[in-house]
Amino acid sequence: MKLKLLTAAITVVLATSGCSDNRVMEDKSSVTQASADVSPTMTQTALNQLGDTLDVKYRLVTNFPDGCPTEGVDGRCFSAQIDLTSSVDVMNDDWAIYYSQMRPVKEVQSDDFTITHVKGDLHKITPTASFKGFKRGQTQTIDFRGDLWQLSEIDAMPNYYLVSGELTPALIKSTVVAHDPETGIEIRPYAVAYTDADTQYKRSDTDLIKWATPEVLFQANQGIEFQVGAATNSIIPTPLKVELMSDNKPVSLHSGIKLELNGQKKEPIVAALNRLARIGVPETDNGLSVALSSLSDSTHTGAYKLEITKQGIKLAAGDDAGFSYGLSSLASLIDTKALSINTMRIEDAPRYDFRGMHIDVSRNFHSKQLVLDMLDQMAAYKLNKLHLHMADDEGWRLEIDGLPELTDIGSKRCHDLSETTCLLPQLGSGPFAETSVSGYYTKADYIEILKYASARQIQVIPSMDMPGHSRAAIKSMEARYNSFMAAGDEAAANEYMLIDLEDKTEYSSIQYYDDNTLNVCMESTFHFVDKVVDEIAKLHEQAGQPLTIYHIGADETAGAWLESPQCKAFMTNNVQGVTSFDEFGAYFVERVSNILSDKGIEPAGWSDGMSHTRPSMMPQKSQSNIWDVISHDGYKRAHDQANLGWDAILGIPEVLYFDFPYEADPKEHGYYWASRNSNERKLYGFMPDNLPANAEQWTDIQGQAFEADDTEKLSENGKRISGPMKADTRFAGIQGQIWSESLRSDELVEYMTFPRLLILAEKAWHQASWEVPYQYSGAVYNQSTAFFTEQMRAEQAKQWGVIANTLGQKELLKLDKAGIEYRVPTVGAHIYDGQLHTNLIYPGLDIQYRVAGGQWITFESPVAVKGLVEVRAVAADGVRKGRVLTVN
Repeated sequence: MKLKLLTAAITVVLATSGCSDNRVMEDKSSVTQASADVSPTMTQTALNQLGDTLDVKYRLVTNFPDGCPTEGVDGRCFSAQIDLTSSVDVMNDDWAIYYSQMRPVKEVQSDDFTITHVKGDLHKITPTASFKGFKRGQTQTIDFRGDLWQLSEIDAMPNYYLVSGELTPALIKSTVVAHDPETGIEIRPYAVAYTDADTQYKRSDTDLIKWATPEVLFQANQGIEFQVGAATNSIIPTPLKVELMSDNKPVSLHSGIKLELNGQKKEPIVAALNRLARIGVPETDNGLSVALSSLSDSTHTGAYKLEITKQGIKLAAGDDAGFSYGLSSLASLIDTKALSINTMRIEDAPRYDFRGMHIDVSRNFHSKQLVLDMLDQMAAYKLNKLHLHMADDEGWRLEIDGLPELTDIGSKRCHDLSETTCLLPQLGSGPFAETSVSGYYTKADYIEILKYASARQIQVIPSMDMPGHSRAAIKSMEARYNSFMAAGDEAAANEYMLIDLEDKTEYSSIQYYDDNTLNVCMESTFHFVDKVVDEIAKLHEQAGQPLTIYHIGADETAGAWLESPQCKAFMTNNVQGVTSFDEFGAYFVERVSNILSDKGIEPAGWSDGMSHTRPSMMPQKSQSNIWDVISHDGYKRAHDQANLGWDAILGIPEVLYFDFPYEADPKEHGYYWASRNSNERKLYGFMPDNLPANAEQWTDIQGQAFEADDTEKLSENGKRISGPMKADTRFAGIQGQIWSESLRSDELVEYMTFPRLLILAEKAWHQASWEVPYQYSGAVYNQSTAFFTEQMRAEQAKQWGVIANTLGQKELLKLDKAGIEYRVPTVGAHIYDGQLHTNLIYPGLDIQYRVAGGQWITFESPVAVKGLVEVRAVAADGVRKGRVLTVN
């Protein structure tokens, strides 16, 4: 009787049409009672099949749902939906879907599902008691509201996965990213395209940013014309002085070059010679002579003189970098198709000594080969500092002798809620550790990177973020602690412990972690820092590039320690001068900075953390990386820290964060918290020596004009609050930034970095004649003031025309030859009187169009069109294509 009732009550969990009898029999082990109040156990087979077949769609509904404010930040919310469509019947409810939700969920409007926050961006969807199962082909929609807004398809992170009990997680295949075979661009088949510019692409009801449609791009590109010959004598970055000779005639390099060292070393310029060979100008016995000599009349690092005549080339420099840069200029002059250059004289020296590029390999790991390729291109365009960010909340990426847990655990993300084998999944990394976003550099890898950089006159600046952004280190050292405690060795367990296990402080970082901040009251924390720095310094020593700058991060500390017994004890008895819990962050930065200084290493940190310190407690030789937004008065902090005599390095987000979108389009990759359109032309227009003057040409993140008041401000008691830089104070350098939260592949890093890196090099090396001089007496800048005169604006446009043509006609093809997958620009297009007109941000690339889904045709001149018109650009080598836009 019992058997009969049970048989009548069970049903196959997964039933698919056309499946074999064997599969049906196999799946009968995963069964459920027909009544909704019973939840039998899911099998591995059933879970895997659900992962293979469940279709997921993520849809932004609106950034202006009823009941939420339409402006400002407080209380703002967006409305979104997740559609779940199963191709099989599923009655089980003992499962959950884990996924990355970049903006936290505020409210779930569903009877059948709930969404809970796990850690960071990791969220969990679980069925409620009302869930009646999936019916084949029927869609169930989860409506929810999230915090703030969403403005890009990148907000829909990939790699959702299913979990049930102790079964192996199953990746939901419909949420895996794909790559367009023609563009190489990452596409998200699960992300529903944005369609409404007003409700989906506005940040608030005062947002003036225009979606970068072909018409918007066409208007933005006005005045940028293809100029025959404009690129012939141009070099990126622009030299200090170029003099064309009276007999300015082409000199052929078809036979290559023949190097005459004249006592100079060849090893430091091998990389530059290899680049010449790659673009078609190798060393040969019968090549044009290139004679090296010492430059005795310049003490500026990297200065050189280059003289090109029909008889040969003379290159004089005062150091290895100068010789390398001279050869880079020679390479920049070469048209790879013509392989000829004109006769001229060049005198050159850099604007800034610090010309840097930052690469984050922590959030998502990136290969050693990417770093080496990046170093090649940095050297080609005379950049000399690689800021390598190797530790953050989401990953520790460098092998450290004696602390294997940092890479055994901290370099991987997988579904292990105990985090004893890996970190929790974040940023759409999925459930498995064996993916490209996990990984680390071995000691040998790092030494190879250092040697490769040294051979290109580039200094590597390692960065392991502390005391915030330290979750990978914290969890790794927790695992170490647990291992030694289990073995009964309490002393070893506590040696590098980074948190107080009795700390009950509740806090949340800006990335929504509540456990990512080192405890600065514990001596073991400083022992850990000392150990890491010493081990990294050893690697630098072995590579022949001594560690002279170390970046500690120091930013975005989330307010931990308030309820830590260790910190309470420290507060009652310390000799460090700490009198308030508010001073703990500054204390950590000051102490670590002095530890570094005592080792002969210059400390560096991000400007917000550095601003909390007491300057009198800091080493005089300190570096601050400025990441403050100009439209939010960021120039004030930049001036304050330069006035301290620190090496202030500009990393202004509006133009120098290369993980931001090129154009204002929800399909463009990149975060967008400070800018939604940071293209090459905007970067070229940046005036780094006069930050507030940019208010005359820029708008803020919502497209609104802003004012930059750089006059002195005093408090009621007469103390200076802010004001201009002191006389003769200058910034020490400039640095581009790649953060990799949304960049999961090496190809995406290249797409976001290039060709912006070339314009970064231009700004770092050359001061343009049209830049507004800094007013040390103080001034107010807005779009009604006229420090940036019409003549300066006209000169800026003229010089950009040359740079743009140089990119389109010469430099992009060199990137193609180097295998760099740069962004092919989107096309500006306009239909007038039935004729299609097009343009590009940098002319020289082919443009194609098609009508009504027909064949692609190369655009040569305005052409009559009728019907649906699409446009795209083609890479310089004719292979890759740019993203397709529809002309309205």
